[in-house]
Amino acid sequence: QVPPVESGGGSVQAGGSLRLTCATSDYDGLVPYIGWFRQTPEKEREGVSAISPGGYGTDYADSVKGRFTISRNNARDTVTLQMNRLKPEDTGMYYCASAWRRLRFPWSSPGEYTHWGQGTQVTVSS
Repeated sequence: QVPPVESGGGSVQAGGSLRLTCATSDYDGLVPYIGWFRQTPEKEREGVSAISPGGYGTDYADSVKGRFTISRNNARDTVTLQMNRLKPEDTGMYYCASAWRRLRFPWSSPGEYTHWGQGTQVTVSS
């Protein structure tokens, strides 16, 4: 399995939008769960959103429900996190991670994911 690669971070004012993309891969025909996590120096890594291999199941942290949308295109091996109405508290390093075994819901535990990207910074100013 190849670690995923994130792109699309940046700086935006509160109320703005950003789209993060995770370039994934399959392995011998298997497709992974993909999770997005974020971390700041003051807080532990927390789950933001996750999506099932087929794309039919999703999971969101309460703090982002109604503002963030996760989706995937398995033909292109990409997972997208559309982030709208961003808040300063959304600031952090965002990581994409893959899990290759069946997960129990919720899918927000970092320990369940085995392959991690390098992260992309999201900064939201007030």
